[in-house]
Amino acid sequence: MPKSSRFRSAQTVTVLAVTQLIGWGTTFDMLGVMGRVVAPDLGLANEVVFAGLTIMMVVSAIVGPATGRWLGRYGAARVLSASSLTFALGLLLLAAANGIVLFASAWIIIGIGGACGLSAPAYTAVVEREGANGKRVIAILMLFTGLSSAIFWPILSLLNEAVGWRLTFVVCAALQFFVCLPLHLFSLPNPIATHVDGGTAEIVPVPLSKAKQRKAFLLIAAATTISTFVTFGISPSLLEIFRQSGASPAFALQLGSARGILGISARFFDMLLGRRGNPMLSAAMGISLMMMSFLIMLVASPSTPLLVTFVLFYGFGTGVMTVARALLPLALFSPREFGLQSARLSLPQNLANAIAPVIFTAILDRAGTGPALAACAVLAALSLIFVLMLMALVRGARASETAILNVS
Repeated sequence: MPKSSRFRSAQTVTVLAVTQLIGWGTTFDMLGVMGRVVAPDLGLANEVVFAGLTIMMVVSAIVGPATGRWLGRYGAARVLSASSLTFALGLLLLAAANGIVLFASAWIIIGIGGACGLSAPAYTAVVEREGANGKRVIAILMLFTGLSSAIFWPILSLLNEAVGWRLTFVVCAALQFFVCLPLHLFSLPNPIATHVDGGTAEIVPVPLSKAKQRKAFLLIAAATTISTFVTFGISPSLLEIFRQSGASPAFALQLGSARGILGISARFFDMLLGRRGNPMLSAAMGISLMMMSFLIMLVASPSTPLLVTFVLFYGFGTGVMTVARALLPLALFSPREFGLQSARLSLPQNLANAIAPVIFTAILDRAGTGPALAACAVLAALSLIFVLMLMALVRGARASETAILNVS
């Protein structure tokens, strides 16, 4: 890779890593530290305050398809800039909240900002600047964004102790306005002029008819929505599953922390693969590891080695699937379509993220660990079937193209 290309990639990663860390850290991850601090001052129950995340995810899901159109019309830099302004407004409203109305309104605004600024729009910014070869850059970016809670939880905690929660939210709004907004507006490299010249033509989209493109999209949507439903559903209850399986509170916490480290390691592995990686194979591997982890817990007696094995399989599987979920649209559709398709996929995924914790918590509390893990295993198997169907569709399309070329 020429030095100029490496510099462009490094500049893109640096800008988006900073803005995505701030974006996730001051919104989705923020209630992990601030939720139980805010609740008593607003006279709200903890579950009502944490419902702000549900509002955010539902609104982001609803706005997602419109975001795809905006990305195609205005470009990722402008959409990301709009998200910084929207986040700043929502956080300022959150700082001024005195009850449920302003609190919920703030999360509606933050949800709009999430649709315009988190994950899919950032990955679209990469593809605009790297074309189909942006897989490695996206994987590198995901390494940083996976650290948002680890970085921002201590910062938010210190700010809250120093100035209180309202000024903490004002500081978060200032980070959006004075850091993220200028970076999005002025520091991203210019998009490549076209998606068919130079390095961007190295990976040709899969030759699918319109009908097969629709089928491919539906298969990606089904596989990724189900997998994200499982991971978002089980994550808040993971420590409780460990405790019900015989782990002490301290050991359960260690296992939970190890799962996060394994997830980051899996993202690093995908980054090393770079262009050689295949998102469909990665998805199949990640979901298979998740399914095996649930089956191991179901068929074996609870023990320390069993829990460690579960964490190894589940942690690495979810990490691989996180990257694959972001890259699957790039493996099937042209770089020009990436933003639109990714934003359309965010609708079912964010809805799944919003309702999954409630459903899995209810299953765990009312039926216990066994039925909850069985449900996860069944859903993981269903997601794997959809990925295998997608791989078969792609193989068929490529075989047909090869046959046509041989005849001609």
